[in-house]
Amino acid sequence: EVQLVESGGGSVQAGGSLRLSCTASGFTFHDSDIAWYRQAPGNECELVSIIRSDGSTYYADSVKGRFTISQVGAIYDDKNTVFLQMNSLKPEDTAVYYCAAAVMRTAGVATMIPGSCTNYYGMDYWGKGTLVTISS
Repeated sequence: EVQLVESGGGSVQAGGSLRLSCTASGFTFHDSDIAWYRQAPGNECELVSIIRSDGSTYYADSVKGRFTISQVGAIYDDKNTVFLQMNSLKPEDTAVYYCAAAVMRTAGVATMIPGSCTNYYGMDYWGKGTLVTISS
């Protein structure tokens, strides 16, 4: 059974840091893409960062230089962790952050998704989300 469990959300002041964790199990990373999306109330779902099966990464312009995605674990193990280190946080980073996986295929390329993140067909599995709140 595929599971994605996020942790590490919380409330910090602007300029602070948080590290989100996504513990993934039930599939291997060697042929899967893992991504972080976020959604603020009333806003579209936004792709924040992705780490692909080949190790390449993508960052939204809004987080480039401040956020870092990384993976811990052997790519052929069926349990791994993906981190999202978030530095120099801004109030506009406030959102629910979701971990998502495209298993045995390439993730969808949409960077802004109307409606709920978890309805996006470009990813196969989603975590429940973790809330990040940044105060000014």
